[in-house]
Amino acid sequence: MRISFIHPDLGIGGAERLVVDAALALQSEGNDVTIFTSHHDSKHCFAETADGTLNVVAIGDWLPRRILGRLYAFCAIIRMLYVSLYVALFTGSPDITIVDQVSACIPVLRLLCNARILFYCHFPDLLLTQRSNLLKRVYRWPLDFLEEITTGMADTILVNSEFTAATFASTFSILSVLRAKPRVLYPSLNFSAFDISPASMDDIVAPNCQMFLSINRFERKKNLPLALHALASMRDSVSAEEFSNVHLVMAGGYDQRVVENVEHYEELVTLVKELKLDSSVTFRRSFSDEEKVGLLQRCTALIYTPTNEHFGICPVEAMYMRRAVIACNSGGPKESVADCVTGYLCDSTPQSFASKMAMLVQNHSLPSRLGEEGRDRVIRLFSFAAFTKQLTGEVMALQRPRWLSVAIIWLPVCIAACLSACLLFVDKFVVAAQ
Repeated sequence: MRISFIHPDLGIGGAERLVVDAALALQSEGNDVTIFTSHHDSKHCFAETADGTLNVVAIGDWLPRRILGRLYAFCAIIRMLYVSLYVALFTGSPDITIVDQVSACIPVLRLLCNARILFYCHFPDLLLTQRSNLLKRVYRWPLDFLEEITTGMADTILVNSEFTAATFASTFSILSVLRAKPRVLYPSLNFSAFDISPASMDDIVAPNCQMFLSINRFERKKNLPLALHALASMRDSVSAEEFSNVHLVMAGGYDQRVVENVEHYEELVTLVKELKLDSSVTFRRSFSDEEKVGLLQRCTALIYTPTNEHFGICPVEAMYMRRAVIACNSGGPKESVADCVTGYLCDSTPQSFASKMAMLVQNHSLPSRLGEEGRDRVIRLFSFAAFTKQLTGEVMALQRPRWLSVAIIWLPVCIAACLSACLLFVDKFVVAAQ
């Protein structure tokens, strides 16, 4: 089968990692796979998209990402529409098109392509922005409505966690009535990408140092200051000698084009100075795959600070590398991390994180025990083989006749409507009889 992926910006992040893994999975099954995107920088991307493993086509990067520093969502829609028009008009109709993040392009694909469409929802976009004033609410209303309507035009909808599935159902009230609850396809881990020779980390921390690691894009929603405040709080709960042997590495995706990345990085550097943690914290921006593996292999535990994270692949990566995970007790980590077995799920407070960090520093056998349990859990639940099998099944299901898909979607709705009408008739009959 010819399968096209349409993704807005193929950089480095959890959504991009999932798209790459999905493309690799379907390609491994003998399919002809191409990723179409509005931006791809060979110096800021996953290796498989730059070394020829996957075919990547970038179109429309000349279109603006924002206008006067605003209208990000509107520009993202325009860029995705442009990519979709290119796919529909100049590449021949693929058998399957997989879209994620921006659903507004689905009507174009519906009109101009004969392909079946799978939409992968990482999280409803309308929940990812603030509406601080009337102008912003007026601007967002048509975009939010468009998101719900166009998402419902996909033949199949998948989400990344049970948390996202529940949020999807409560957010898209119209779709929750008309369609069944979206199915969960957990992001996977391609084990071979982590079974490589790691880069040396001797330039960051001393060999005998207890290193905590945070991996996240430099974005405010990732709650990265929590890791710094937790380290400062832990300083008061361990001895001076123990703390002198502790180091925190703040690593993550950093794109000079993204204003928030630049601003938030500077904010974090300033916070480190305010907390007097200069000698205890190191920042690492936009690292290679070998450096990432080196950081995970070297650390004592991963500090994962986002609250209500949609899924979060980093805890899974850390557990595969036999590292304990300390994460917020909300969102996706509640499904990936087993509390007190593979790590700890904490309240989103510095004191809660600090107490678990201190436990790992003072109990030298604890990190390895939690790490071994984490490795077993990842192999059991998040393997690339299991991911490939489920995704291939979803794609093969799209091969059925379109009328059958429509029947599957609408039959439950019709049955529910008929039952409601019958109950209403019976109720009126009983009242009339009385």
